Amino acid sequence: MLNHYLDARVSLMASRLLREAELPVLAEGSAEERAAVLARAGLSRILADLEAGRYLEQSIIRSQLDDILVLMRAAGEGRRFLEYWTLRFELSNLKAILRAKMSRMPIAAVRKELIDLGFLASLPVEDLLQTEDIGELLRRLETTHYADIVRFARRAFEAQPQLFELDAALDRRFYHGLVELARQQESEFGKPFRGLMEMMIDRINLVWLLRYRFLYKLPPSQVYYLLVPSHYRLSSSLLKELSVLNRFGEVLAALPQPYRGWLAEADSVYRVFTLMEGRAAHAAHAVLRSNAPGFSRAFAYIILRERDLKQVRAALKGQAIGLDAQTIRQAMGLAEVRNGMDAEAA
Repeated sequence: MLNHYLDARVSLMASRLLREAELPVLAEGSAEERAAVLARAGLSRILADLEAGRYLEQSIIRSQLDDILVLMRAAGEGRRFLEYWTLRFELSNLKAILRAKMSRMPIAAVRKELIDLGFLASLPVEDLLQTEDIGELLRRLETTHYADIVRFARRAFEAQPQLFELDAALDRRFYHGLVELARQQESEFGKPFRGLMEMMIDRINLVWLLRYRFLYKLPPSQVYYLLVPSHYRLSSSLLKELSVLNRFGEVLAALPQPYRGWLAEADSVYRVFTLMEGRAAHAAHAVLRSNAPGFSRAFAYIILRERDLKQVRAALKGQAIGLDAQTIRQAMGLAEVRNGMDAEAA
């Protein structure tokens, strides 16, 4: 019964995903038209939060958490995976506190940036806010269940005491844990789940590799150290080989198929990201429409809902600061949506 309930919940929630025809409305429609789109998608509370003076980012994440909490109740063995997935949001709070420590931001200002995670929150926020410096903060975290993530980050920070090193190390260790947890559950959740994880981790690793190597000019050894250990198509051994290549085009040419074909025209890290994200969205849509195991469909929904919310964020932020419609469309990645749909049709 649990699987039937999960399937039913996912199907109901999937009906609220944004439709292709609604995306341009978010970019350039009237306030009333945008409100109607968000209402149909079950996102009216975002506008209500903005009118009440709440931060957009907090409202976006609250929407994601609401969905995850609903799915947790029916996820069975998938609950552990979803619980770990929510650590991403608490890491956002931790990063905000770290940035505040580096910039000596007043504690009251930091509190306004933090996301209320309700009963899912486990960070000792008040204790962390009262620490003297980042060193003390990291030592304090090593007494919590974040110890494994933080130890890796502390070593990176001690070698290179910069906020970037901390951020990158925290992200890397989080996704490493996610990969290990997914590996334990792949046999139960099936090939569709593994395929979605592969698309996500391969995209993350490739984008990070290109960004660190060619935008930040980091040496190959440091680049490889900051990538997520992986058993997927872009395996750790292949990533090590890609990290030593000296040109952007050489990396893309050395990729296995189908990535090499998908990215043949990519000329920037941003283009690689948007193309890979678009392909991942199409894969998630295919899983959602299939008879895959319930948790695979639930994970596909989470991926697609997160993409929707990124587009909503881009649209609302763009309008708030007065960007023109074309710039907002680009920020939402609408050209990639159209190109991806055309590719699928072909």
